[in-house]
Amino acid sequence: MDRIIIIGAGESGTRAAFALRESGFVGSVTLIGTEPHLPYERPPLSKPLDGAVQMKPICGAEALETAGIDYIKGVSASRLDRHARSVTLSDGRTLAYDKLLLATGARPRRLTCAGAERTLDFRTYPDAAAIFSRTETAKSVAIIGGGLIGMELAAVQRGKGIAVSVIEMAPRPLGRAVPPRFAAKLHARHLDEGVTFHLGRGIAEIIDDAVLLSDGTAVPADIAVAAIGVQPDTALAEAAGLAVGNGILTDLYLQTSDPNIYASGDCAAVAQPGGGHIRFESWRNARAQAEVAARNMAGGKDVFAAIPWFWTDQYDLGLQVAGLPHADHETVTRQLDGGELEFYLDGGRLVAAAGLGFGNGLAKEIKLAEMLIAAGVSPDPGALADASVNLKALLKSARAA
Repeated sequence: MDRIIIIGAGESGTRAAFALRESGFVGSVTLIGTEPHLPYERPPLSKPLDGAVQMKPICGAEALETAGIDYIKGVSASRLDRHARSVTLSDGRTLAYDKLLLATGARPRRLTCAGAERTLDFRTYPDAAAIFSRTETAKSVAIIGGGLIGMELAAVQRGKGIAVSVIEMAPRPLGRAVPPRFAAKLHARHLDEGVTFHLGRGIAEIIDDAVLLSDGTAVPADIAVAAIGVQPDTALAEAAGLAVGNGILTDLYLQTSDPNIYASGDCAAVAQPGGGHIRFESWRNARAQAEVAARNMAGGKDVFAAIPWFWTDQYDLGLQVAGLPHADHETVTRQLDGGELEFYLDGGRLVAAAGLGFGNGLAKEIKLAEMLIAAGVSPDPGALADASVNLKALLKSARAA
């Protein structure tokens, strides 16, 4: 085996290319990206610096060259022939592979209402540049979708003094990923900052200067941004006959239904030990999956078992969540000077933790909680609630036991 192709030059695809070299793979590595830029990170796009969109490179051209990675940019993969083990590119080239990684990521969900074409998406650097350049002269912005991206954008725009309205069909914002306690606190902070919310209502039409809701309300909007989530980009995999669901289905080793093809990042739905598949949408999980997939394509047999983790910054508040909190978990709250933590127990075992505080002040606590989760401990709930009990001491005790 001496030819590996990676389709997708985002966080997961690019990290996998370098991880192949780090694992000792000496064959050819080809990285294919649809955008004309060097690979860049997406999280900074919603956090402009001095009003300018940040394009933070994942790596430089010199690093790619030094690692012997052939980066083909500005093209897409138009056809995957599993039997011939080849990929046809949009520029007409056909490349052969021995192993293939699909890191095709995700694409924005599309609105279906009348006038949907007037909205701006938020996924790529050009998307972010278009939004922030137009808000330089805008007086009002309507953000359709009260998820993480929508709320981050709302915070940024309010910081610039722009009137912001958030439209969400659910009864509350941040309902899908954020624990209810912290979702309510972030919602309250946005209200304090002057954001207007229209919850539990659909959209009838988008016109030049407003979003018309299903109840007849006209929400003023010089700019309307669609932030209603993403869909895994499975088109190439599906056309090639790979098993797909809510993503490209993989086993615990990130191998798809074709033993020569792997998937990682936002496009991958990974098998779980208890059954079913889960798709993890976060920067760190994209990197972790990339490293596992790379080692396995190079001949390893590593299981992907990373603990899910994500963060969001809104105003001066930072939220981090490790693990997968569920409504039926027992919860324990710890109050701290700079914020609060919430722990989630399943049958006594710690399975998730979340923290909301000023800036990055709780990062160390969440990291320790994540290590406790990985250790599979069943801590005393009273100790978790007691701020005088050091989490590091709990971890040390668990390891000793």
